Amino acid sequence: MIKHGFVLLLLLISMGAGAALPARYMQTTEDAAIWAQIGNNMKNVGTLRAGQIISVEPIAADYYEFKFGFGTGFIDKGHLEPVQGHQKVEDGLGDLNKPLSNQNLVTWKDTPVYNAPDAGSAPFGILAENLRYPILSKLKDRLKQTWYQVRIGNRLAYVSALDAQEDHGIPVLTYHHILRDEENTRFRHTSTTTSVRAFSNQMTWLRDMGYTTLTLYQLEGYVRNKMNLPARAVVITFDDGLKSVSRYAYPVLKQYGFKATAFIVSSRIKGHPQKWDPKSLQFMSISELQEIRDTFDFQSHTHFLHRIDGYRRPILLSRSYHNILMDFARSRRALAQFNPHVLYLSYPFGGYNATAVKAANDAGFHMAVTTVKGKVKPGDNPFLLKRLYILRTDSLETMSRLISNQPQG
Repeated sequence: MIKHGFVLLLLLISMGAGAALPARYMQTTEDAAIWAQIGNNMKNVGTLRAGQIISVEPIAADYYEFKFGFGTGFIDKGHLEPVQGHQKVEDGLGDLNKPLSNQNLVTWKDTPVYNAPDAGSAPFGILAENLRYPILSKLKDRLKQTWYQVRIGNRLAYVSALDAQEDHGIPVLTYHHILRDEENTRFRHTSTTTSVRAFSNQMTWLRDMGYTTLTLYQLEGYVRNKMNLPARAVVITFDDGLKSVSRYAYPVLKQYGFKATAFIVSSRIKGHPQKWDPKSLQFMSISELQEIRDTFDFQSHTHFLHRIDGYRRPILLSRSYHNILMDFARSRRALAQFNPHVLYLSYPFGGYNATAVKAANDAGFHMAVTTVKGKVKPGDNPFLLKRLYILRTDSLETMSRLISNQPQG
């Protein structure tokens, strides 16, 4: 079954004490669908062609498990048979044990995968559309075309850059305040205030384009190379915890089944809901926060540090390490009534320094977001993550350009 001089790479996997059976190499008897967890969903992630050999882990079920991206793939046992004859264990290219490179490819269509970096080589299978998949390395063929080297079931395989793009990061969208046009008299010229109409149109566009909304827990998995995620993915965040979020953003997000994160200034949580007043900045109450928990995850925007000093600078920049650390810890405790996993921070007004970053880490946060413009990529400093603003005046074409998979300027 070895074609075009491709060296079959066989690598024995040690399974650890207590495992039922060691990994073994099996051969597909026909074209076989493969499945894997992508974000929160189990999806058909592609096909292996007949005659392909992959390393699988036998389990007590109707399917085998194998390594797929940063997670586990599944294949029906009925599509596989033991490899016939003696196969020498060999790692001819020396790449199977190489760590992943903080790079992914993204598929926008069903994408062919080959046994060698050559479109004339034997087809290995298909990767389904709307996937992010880790790249081991990039190389050029004799025609100077770029190929992505990937690993599927402990086999090296290759995807042409003509068929898939390099991943340029996940957009994390930032919102604050939302008002209806007719009631917005005070904040009409505030860039951080958007209209109900614009927000609804933007969420409708994301839904129509097939985007998945990620939690920050999933984004952490992406940053740390630990989770398989779709290509069309976005994170939606709201800073401050304003009442307009529960009044206007929540119904739209809930209608589309979207998830979002609200960074809450914990000292400003109200004991009881306030009567709606579009002319003032009102904050959500305990009951309002509880009511939107099915859609929103609550994370920290500090406790008392969301203020500016006399020079109109964030006060966090002038506070001591001990003061910042105590505030972060108090914020996490205050939010624990809504969420036992307060692991993420948004710096007030985007202000941070080395002291704040150290305090965030020491306080137990896993990641922190800034207001620096850009997308989040694997390997980024988890305490300096970038975000994007989509303004009230931005067209959907502008939004499309901002969040599409294009290189950052």
